Amino acid sequence: MGELVNGVNWIAVVVGAVGAFLVGWLWYSPILFGPKWAKGVGVEMGTASEMPVGAMVSQIVGLFMVSWLVGVTAASDALATIILAAVAFALLGYSGGMFRKNSAYARSADFGYLIVAVVVMIICQGIF
Repeated sequence: MGELVNGVNWIAVVVGAVGAFLVGWLWYSPILFGPKWAKGVGVEMGTASEMPVGAMVSQIVGLFMVSWLVGVTAASDALATIILAAVAFALLGYSGGMFRKNSAYARSADFGYLIVAVVVMIICQGIF
C-alpha cells in the first residue's frame, strides 16, 4: 500500500487533475472539437448550466485517480508505464466508440483528449 502514497507529489497530482479537466473543458467546447464531437456521438451541445453533475463529478474523480497513477509512476521512475497504460486505455475507449457507432471524428477526439490529459499530468509532475 505504501507504493501508492510514498513519494507521490500531491500538489502535482491535484494540479494535473485540474489541468486535465480544464483541457477537457476547452477540448470539448465550441472553440475546438465540441460541436463535431457532439454530432458524432449523437448528443446536443448545451450550456454550462445544463451539464450533468454526475458526469462532471465522475470526470474529476477519474482524472484525479489517473493523475495519482501518474504520480505513483513518477515516484517509482516508471513513467513509461503510464504512457503504455494511457495508450492502452485510449485504444480501449476508441474501440468502445466503434461499438457505439460513434463517428471516427468523435472517437479520435476522445482518444486525443485522453492522451493530452495524461501528457498534462506528466508535465505537472515535472514542474511541481
